Amino acid sequence: MLQASVLRQNSAWVKERLAVRNFKQPGLVDSIIETDDERKRLQAEFDNIQARINSTSKDIGKWMAQGNKEQAESLKTEVADLKTQLEPLKEKMLLAEKKLQDELVLLPNLPNEKVVAGKSGEENVVVREGGVTPPLHEKALPHWELTTKYKLIDFELGTKITGSGFPVYTGKGARLQRALIEYFLNYNAEAGYTEIIPPFMVNADSAYATGQLPDKEGQMYFVNEDQFYLIPTSEVPVTNIYRDVILKQSELPVKMTAYSPCFRREAGSYGKDVRGLNRLHQFEKVEIIQIVKPVESYDVLEEMVNHVEKLVQSLELPYRILRLCGGDMGFTSAMTYDFEVYSAAQERWLEVSSVSNFESFQTNRLKCRYKDENGKTQLAHSLNGSSLALPRIVACLLENHQTENGIKIPAALQPYFRDNKIG
Repeated sequence: MLQASVLRQNSAWVKERLAVRNFKQPGLVDSIIETDDERKRLQAEFDNIQARINSTSKDIGKWMAQGNKEQAESLKTEVADLKTQLEPLKEKMLLAEKKLQDELVLLPNLPNEKVVAGKSGEENVVVREGGVTPPLHEKALPHWELTTKYKLIDFELGTKITGSGFPVYTGKGARLQRALIEYFLNYNAEAGYTEIIPPFMVNADSAYATGQLPDKEGQMYFVNEDQFYLIPTSEVPVTNIYRDVILKQSELPVKMTAYSPCFRREAGSYGKDVRGLNRLHQFEKVEIIQIVKPVESYDVLEEMVNHVEKLVQSLELPYRILRLCGGDMGFTSAMTYDFEVYSAAQERWLEVSSVSNFESFQTNRLKCRYKDENGKTQLAHSLNGSSLALPRIVACLLENHQTENGIKIPAALQPYFRDNKIG
């Protein structure tokens, strides 16, 4: 969440950065400043009356000590009248504060200066590409047919048990999932990330703190009886470990990794782009999260991008890295890099990871702070990335590594899969 002070200091610049996002309500910035002005005016009036009450109360004591009860009683009446003004003011202050918070949560994060303006993914910037697109044999199949051929995933059974978008992994398909999760976690741990197993449901405070509420409320599954949300990513519970926490500077950076199932309603998704593993309601993902000093966050962002890039390279897949334009970034992000892997069988790019710097947008909501070298309390910066999301990685592994005699398993994954091929 942005701070009202930031909007006040340079409202024109804030509107300019919001325009990069193609944000349609620039007038909200002016409304927030007006609401904050009203809140400050009410606070000043409240403080002034409280000061008069305190000063007059001291005078009452003086007059009583001098034996002038008449003057003291007159001042008591004045104090009583002043006190009756406080409660209505307090109510107005609470309303102004609520209005201010309600307006602030509608503003997305401000894009970094390197983020280009744009409305859709077509305007994203390709940073670099790597890997080699394999030549497939004449009878090559898309992954949804390969999973049936080798009995790896049963989509129809998942539909029977739950519904569309909830696949059942069987045999070597289940083993491949487990192998990838273990490989990803070990790879992250070796880079200094502490492994976390978080809850897979969160309360509203946690979802609000990382920016899922109110922005993505309709995309999350909700347990009505207990008022819990099924997590869309482990970023939500893991980052909330540091909600309302003040860290020592020596404790930074905080580096965490977590596996979790992810639950997303994906309302409105349909068509050929959602076939097979391309878009699911439940899927597995390994996440990396860092909490760092602000001055280091963009160096850390590049470090995390390089970390994910080497992981993708180890899977022997063709890939490209995109820096997202303003209109394609998530609500909470100041800068995002997407990783896409090329699906040779589908002849299209599939997103497998996003790595983002949220700057202080999340930590302001979280109240995640640290004490700097001068002992001053500062907001930290938070970052996260997929390392990696499994469904489309599995799809591309199966499609790109298929041969006429089975599916090859990349060398880096073989110790975890305990075989060098499927089929």
